[in-house]
Amino acid sequence: MTELRDVLQRYVDDGTLAGAVGLVARGDGVEVAVAGAADLERGVPMARDSIFRIASITKPVTAAAVMMLVEDGRIALDDPIGEWLPELAAPMVVRTPQSPVDDVVPAVRPITVEDLLTFRAGLGWPGAELMTAPQVAMLAEQGQQKHARDPQHVSPPGEWMAAYAHIPLLFQPGEAFLYHTCSDLQGVLVARVTGRTLPEFMAERIFEPLGMKDTGFAVPAADLDRFTGYYDAERELLDGPDGQWSTLPAFPSGGGGLVSTADDWLAFARMLLANGGDLLSPESVGLMTTDHLTQEQRDGGALYLEGQGWGYGGSVDVAPIDPWNVPGRYGWVGGTGTAAHLIPSTGAVTILLTQLAATSPVQPQHMRDFWQYAA
Repeated sequence: MTELRDVLQRYVDDGTLAGAVGLVARGDGVEVAVAGAADLERGVPMARDSIFRIASITKPVTAAAVMMLVEDGRIALDDPIGEWLPELAAPMVVRTPQSPVDDVVPAVRPITVEDLLTFRAGLGWPGAELMTAPQVAMLAEQGQQKHARDPQHVSPPGEWMAAYAHIPLLFQPGEAFLYHTCSDLQGVLVARVTGRTLPEFMAERIFEPLGMKDTGFAVPAADLDRFTGYYDAERELLDGPDGQWSTLPAFPSGGGGLVSTADDWLAFARMLLANGGDLLSPESVGLMTTDHLTQEQRDGGALYLEGQGWGYGGSVDVAPIDPWNVPGRYGWVGGTGTAAHLIPSTGAVTILLTQLAATSPVQPQHMRDFWQYAA
């Protein structure tokens, strides 16, 4: 019988992965396996409490922070964001997605808080057929989109937002699913609404209550010995433990800036499975874990979605095209080699943390094998 460690070790042995931590929780039972090295340069073996750059599985956490402000009465889902993000208060939109960036029309309505949560604000990464559009090139050049893999090279929030005052939307608000950027905008929104930094707010309202002691936007010096190296497909080091996550960045990315451990993300997942516990209401959790896209919008996001729609901060499985695609499964994957999902109908949680930089939005075979094992 195949065991979880066998699934992970196979890809360490063939050189695909430097190391990995896999976690599968079913109810109160938790299976954890580790394989390979946390740090090839120092010869540090992987451990259950190794700390990873979790990239885009930051997104559900950021969405939860926004929903806390909704429950606090500080913002509402249908509020225009312009009160807090004036740079986007009166956006212009390219006349067609392939139009020049100076061929624009006014937005037919304001961008709302819910537009940010559902990734339908008009800013972000489109499907493959629009990757060459002039607006997308402008977003890449001026929007400083680093996919949270280079946190020390992104400008502070004020400068970052100033660029968006000059970038037209690719679609009208509410029209299309566009990936990533809205989570970073959510992070800035949280900071401006509360008058605190995103790291401060998340630490007080999410990490400390849930006991997520190893989660944050930087790794304390005392914990750097547990911080993994980050590698490309040739196992060349892209960032070491004393690198870009050893100090807080100027721009804390709500789209992908967190570090964490398997057990910390499990604590977050269990909060959602408990209908929010003491942090969120069942209604908020329901909104986060429900698909909000139309079929046309799901098709337009097919570069990123496989049989999935989008909730708040994460994908929601809607079509059982693979054994692991269970309708209602919520979570996401990260460009640093991470994946985390929960299944509300069964109470299951699956978390895979590796250090392998993604080179494509298509999920790699080792991730699919992990999901197959956990199914």
